Order: sequence, then structure tokens, then C-alpha cells
Amino acid sequence: MGNICSISLPADRIVSSFWDGTTEHANYLRKLPENLVELGTACERLRELRNDVKRKVDIAEREQMQPLDQVQGWLSRVETLETQVTQLIGDGTEEVEKKCLGGFCPRHCRTRYKLGKRVARKLKEMDILMSQRPSDVVAERLPSPRLGERPSEAPVGMNSRIGKVWSSFHQEQVGIIGLYGLGGVGKTTLLTQINNAFTKRTHDFDFVIWATVSKTVNLENIQDDIWKKIGFCDDKWKSKSREEKATSIWRVLSEKRFVLLLDDLWERLDLSDVGVPFQNKKNKIVFTTRSEEVCAQMEADKKIKVECLTWTESWELFRMKLGEDTLDFHPEIPELAQAVAQECCGLPLVLTTMGRAMACKKTREEWKYAIKVLQSSASKFPGMGDKVFPLLKYSYDCLPTEVSRSCFLYCSLHPEDCRISKFDLIKRWFCEGFLDEFDDMKGAQNQGFNIIGTLIHACLLEEDEIDHRVKLHDVIRDMALWIACETGKEQDKFLVKAGSGLTEAPEVARWMEPKRISLIGNQIEKLTGSPNCPNLLTLFLRDNNLKMISDSFFQFMPSLRVLDLSRNSITELPRGISNLVSLQYLSLAQTNIKELPIELKNLGKLKCLLLALMPRLSSIPEQLISSLSMLQSIDMSNSGISERIVLKDGLLSDDNEALVQELESLKYLHDLGLRSCILSLCLKNFNGSSSLNITFLSNVKGLRDMSISNCGSLENLEIDWAWEGKETTKSNYLNSKVSSHNSFHSLEWVHIKRCSRLKDLTWLVFAPNLKMLIINDCDQMQEVIGTGKFGESAKTGENLSPFVKLQVLELVDLPQLKSIFWNALPFIYLNRILVRNCPLLKKLPLSANSAKGNRIVIAGHKKWWNEVEWEDEATQNVFLPCFVPVGE
Repeated sequence: MGNICSISLPADRIVSSFWDGTTEHANYLRKLPENLVELGTACERLRELRNDVKRKVDIAEREQMQPLDQVQGWLSRVETLETQVTQLIGDGTEEVEKKCLGGFCPRHCRTRYKLGKRVARKLKEMDILMSQRPSDVVAERLPSPRLGERPSEAPVGMNSRIGKVWSSFHQEQVGIIGLYGLGGVGKTTLLTQINNAFTKRTHDFDFVIWATVSKTVNLENIQDDIWKKIGFCDDKWKSKSREEKATSIWRVLSEKRFVLLLDDLWERLDLSDVGVPFQNKKNKIVFTTRSEEVCAQMEADKKIKVECLTWTESWELFRMKLGEDTLDFHPEIPELAQAVAQECCGLPLVLTTMGRAMACKKTREEWKYAIKVLQSSASKFPGMGDKVFPLLKYSYDCLPTEVSRSCFLYCSLHPEDCRISKFDLIKRWFCEGFLDEFDDMKGAQNQGFNIIGTLIHACLLEEDEIDHRVKLHDVIRDMALWIACETGKEQDKFLVKAGSGLTEAPEVARWMEPKRISLIGNQIEKLTGSPNCPNLLTLFLRDNNLKMISDSFFQFMPSLRVLDLSRNSITELPRGISNLVSLQYLSLAQTNIKELPIELKNLGKLKCLLLALMPRLSSIPEQLISSLSMLQSIDMSNSGISERIVLKDGLLSDDNEALVQELESLKYLHDLGLRSCILSLCLKNFNGSSSLNITFLSNVKGLRDMSISNCGSLENLEIDWAWEGKETTKSNYLNSKVSSHNSFHSLEWVHIKRCSRLKDLTWLVFAPNLKMLIINDCDQMQEVIGTGKFGESAKTGENLSPFVKLQVLELVDLPQLKSIFWNALPFIYLNRILVRNCPLLKKLPLSANSAKGNRIVIAGHKKWWNEVEWEDEATQNVFLPCFVPVGE
């Protein structure tokens, strides 16, 4: 082989020949397996640390905090490094397994060297990231957006309501707006839509703040809701006292324009305690409540009642919840579905509940059954007894007294859609013993009206605008019956079958437990047997077809206090009525009874006896009326006993003079209803007597012949029906003896209706204590206080100032009325004016100083209101916000 030679070198010298560097470089190669293990361990530690930090960030984000940028950056770098290290460990492990030269020297030393160097560098990066790990503070709380949309379902029937509220934001004199209405009527939905409208409409408010108040007020929770929108609700904030929070909120909001939306107020909220500045009406505060009284307590500049949906809106909402698939499943379902939707009475909560419950019902039988259940006992319908009624019951629970709660439940004894006279209702309450603050009906009447007002303000009763009647919303009535018949302590206390189409009374066994039974509006013809009713206090049998009541029927009703037999065909009362020794209220009105039985003498506790509109009543036994010594109210107007009265030279006939004497002997009597021909003579006997405090004239004719100079003790006056004879003049109507303010000093309530020839009521200038004046359907009335005789006397010196104490003025269907009074009046106590169908009345007796400091309501048609002529611009500005439109 010539000069060829072979050289043999030790292995370590071969390895050394590859390197020309330091020991550090050698370590990249020699320590690769060890460094890979260390890198894996470091990666695991960094991953654990990363998980701890990320967990803190997740918690902070759930608390609506924003992670710090440096924390997010660190987590991002860790994630990137972790990906790189995972790949590097994989590559390194694979390289280590590729060994040669006795397991020591790699097949590709350069590749192994580079890999070892990368591993060493990643170890250093791990150390650096570990040293840079975030502190305990990983996030900060940022202010909420000044405007924030709240989740909401598609609204139905909200556009007009939103528009009404939105227009108030542009009224300088309106700062606080109260939205009130029934539970479930959509107040919160409306408030939500108002909140969301700010994200879509142009406005100049800095903050729109939402806070939920609820039944149990927690001021600090409200403060926190506000501060989340305008500040940083961190631990430092939470450690502050309520007073310190109020100061902070006040300081921020005082320099900003804001809208505060408060949902679900149940009582007055002191805004200054929360820290909300409210003196500046450029800021707006809108709240929802079930009680109109809360609107007054909050001093709302504008009250807006959230009404139930119209039928079109109701049907739209119901079919939305029901679904088109169900509606289209059977051709009869749409008509049946409309019947179910009608039962919901426009209440969105009920429409939604029933729509969802019926969405799976696809046979006509199921729908017919649902209608029957709703009409008989709505609480048995799915969702009503466990969701809807408990929610509505909050309004009942919040009534101020047990008496007001009992009075409310009592209203459910009346049929669906029944319009109940306030006066009749109060009489029954009084005789039931609810109004026990007073022994006399006059005092009880004041308490009764106060309770009615409380129920109206709580939206549990609806008020008729004209006829002083109230009614229960159908769903509220169902809720009341659910409370009275199916829940709690009232279980089995009411038996209500009003308007149920009964032809026979319920079986006797069902009469044992109830305290109150209502069978109004059925076709029951006879009552037989002797039901044992030890607990029965109330029995309503009105408006049936009763022709016979057995003598023993009332034998076992020792506690009965109220019995209504009106509007029936009975011709006589059973003798057994004498067993009703606890009876205080008896109505026989509009029956065919010919003679009152002498057994009525046993009803020594009777306080109210109604005998009106009994044309066949021709005889009352002698000494019967005088034996009812506790009578406080008796109405015999338009009964046969009045028709038979014969006047002889201005005197009563002998047959009826005794009746007048018996009436006069009743020392507690203050509510008396008779025909005017006998009343004018009765007044001569009663005039000056303290025994007759109130005289009530109803359905009378021939009033022009009555000398009202004898009415000094009159407190309530109602005149109804057309006048007879020729046109009546003031001189005929007002006796010339009327010459001083004392002539009607006691008169407080006047209702004049259907007096077609009446032209004015100028004599009211002599009623200084008049509180309520209602005039309707008087075709020829031109002035309330005329400018004739009494007007001239006032202008020439007599200081006549009518309506000083007037609280309510209602003028309805007066086509010729042009004037109420010729000058502006102070109206110190006035709280309501209603004007309907009075097209010629263009001016109201108001000035900028009228009703000063007293918030009044002026209701009427919008067209009439737009044509009202004001004394000056200041008066117009004062009273424009008082208007409430009523239906045409």
C-alpha cells in the first residue's frame, strides 16, 4: 500500500478534537439528558404557576374586573414558551436515543450541540418568567359603560308607552316620573325598554343608571348599583360606611347629567340617604311601583299608569308565546285560543304564563277544558297558582292593615266585571264590622273611603271615572278568591259561585264552614231546608230568580250580619227571618214583596234597611220601623209605600204621618231616602234635629216644589231623573228664604244628574263646606254658579267665595255649559277635575295661584284640553302637567 499508514487514537482525544470552546459549550452536549429532565420539571412548575394566575383572572372576570395588561402579557408569554418547550423536550428525547461510539458520542454531534444549547437557553427563559410572575393583584375594576343595554324579550305594545315617558324627558318641569300599575302589567319591561332606548337614541345624559329596589329596601345595595356605573366598586368602596358612600355618589352626580331608573319601589325611598341629588330637574329619576300612593310619597312630577294591553296587543303576545305550530294544528284552535287569551284580561304576565302552558296543547278538547278551568277556578291552571298569583299577592301582603286586606277580599264576592257602588260597599263593610273605628255610619264612611283609596292606589281596585263605582280586574279577582278560598288561614272561608249559572243552591253540606257565601247572578228559584251555618256572616243572593224561601231556611244562621235578597221575584219574606238576631244589613230592593212581616221587629241590631224600587210594597206594620232602634240608614225611595202618600193641604195623610213620626224617633238615623214630596215635609219635622244628620234624595221627581230652605242639616244630596212640568227658574227652585251662607252649612256631597231643565246651581255659593260636586246629563245647564241674582250680590259687596273646601269636581255630558265661575278660585283642597262632553266650556276658574302646593289631576278629552283658554301663560305652565287624557 506504499506510504499509507494507520494511526490509532484514544476515544477521548477524538471527542476533544471536535471542540474548540470552553467547558460551557461542552456541557451543552454532556448535560443534555440532565437538562432535558430539569427543563421538564421547570415547565411543570411554570404550568402550575400559570394555572394559579389564570384562576385568579377567571375569578376577577366573573366579578366584572379587567385583567391587567402585564398579567395578560405574562400569561401569553408562558403559553408560547410552554409550546416551544414541549416541542424541544420531544426533539431532545429523540436525539438522546440516537447514540454511537459506545453510547457516548452522538452520531451528529453538531445537531446535539445545538439542541443542548437551546435547552439551556429555555431553562434561563423559564427562570426569568418564574421571577416575573404577577403579584396577587391580577385585575382591576373598571367603570361600567355609561350606557348599557339590558337583556329583554321582544316587547309587545311598548312603543306608545315608551313615547309617553320619553316625551317627559324633554319637559323642564318634570324631574321625577312614577310608573305605576298592577303587578305583572309590564312595568319592569317598560323600564327596561326605556333603558335600552338610550343606547339607540340621541341624548345628552352622562350616565343612565339602573338599580333594583324590591320589597325589602337595602340602601347599600342601591348605592353599590349606582357606584358600579359611575365609579369603581372595589374593596375600598365596600369598606365605606353608608354615609360615606352617599357623599361619594353625591359628589360625582352633582357634576353630571344622569337618568336614574329605580325598579320596584314599595315605599318612599329617601334619595338623599342614597346620595342622589334630585333638586335639578335636568336630571331624571324614573321608578316603577304598584302603588299610586308611592308616586305621591316620592313627589313625582308626573305619574303614568301602565295600563293593560289592548286586545290586539294581547293576542299578539299570546300567539307569540303559543307558537304558530300549535295554532295551525287544528282549525278550531285559533278561535279557542282567542277565548283563552280573553281570560287573561290584557295582563302580560298572565298572557305569557298561559301561552307557554298551552303551547303543547294540540287538541280542541284540551283547549275547551282549559277555558272551563279558567272560568271556574283560575288557580288550578298550570303556572297561575304557583307563579302568577304569588307574585300578585305581594300587593295584598303590603296593604297597611288587616282591615284593608279583609275589605279587599270582600270585593271578590261580587261577580266578574261587576261595578260596585262605593257607598253600598262601605255600608256593607260597616255592617260587617270591618270599620270598627267608628260607631256611626258617617265616621265609618270616611274610613271606608280611605280604604277604597288605599286599594285603588295599590292598583287592587279600579275606579270608575264618573259614577263613583269600583271594580276588580278579573285576574286580581281570581287572585283574591285564591287567597280567600284556597290558601292559608282563609281556607274554606269563602264560597263564591257568582255568575255560575246555578239553578239550585249548593248542597246543604257545603254551607257548614264558609264565613261568606255569594250566589249572585244565578237562576236559583227556591231555597229550602235548614242549612247549619254557625260561621256564616255574609249571604249574597242578589239577582237570582228567587220565588220562595222556606220558613226554616234561616233557622241556623245565628251570626249572619249581611243579607242581600235584592233583585229577586219573592213576594214575601219567610217568618223564620226573625232568627237572624245578628243581622245588621238587609236589602230587599227591587223585589215584589208586598208587606214587611212583623217578625222583622226581632232584628234589633239592624243598621241598614234598603227598600228602594219595591213598587208593590204597600204596607209596613205599625211600630216596626221604630222598633229597629239601631237603624242608621233606610232607603224607601221609589217604593210603593212612597207612591201611596197623599198630600192634603201640604200635610201628610194620617196613614203616613205615623211613619214620619217613627222615622223621627230613630235617634241614630242619618241616611234617609224618600220621594221629594214626602221629604220636603219630613224636613220640616227633622230640621234642627240632631237625629238626622244626612238626607239622601235619589230618583226623585217634582223637586221644583220643594223648599230647600229647610235643608240646613243636609250633608249628602243626590237628585236624579227628569224634572216634571214647565221649565224651572231659579226663583222656583231656590226659595227666597235662602239668604245666608248657613243655609247649606252641612252640605258636603252633591250629585245632580238627568235634570234636563236645570240651568245653574248658584245656590251652592251657600254651601261653604262642599267637598264633592258631580253634575252629569243636564241638557240645559249653562253655568254652575250663575252671574244672575247671587252673582250680582257678590259683585256689589257680598263676599261669596264658593268651593273653598271642594276636593272633587266632575262635569259630564253638559252640552250647554259655558262657565263654572266668573273669576279664578283658590281651590285650596282640590285634587281632581273631570270634564267630559262639555264642548262649550273653554275656561276653567284657575289662576297660577290656584291649588298652590296641591297636586291635582285634570282629566278630560284631549281635544277639549287643546282648546282650553288660559288666563295667562303662567297659569298654563302650572296646569299643563296636570292633564290626564280619558277615552272619547
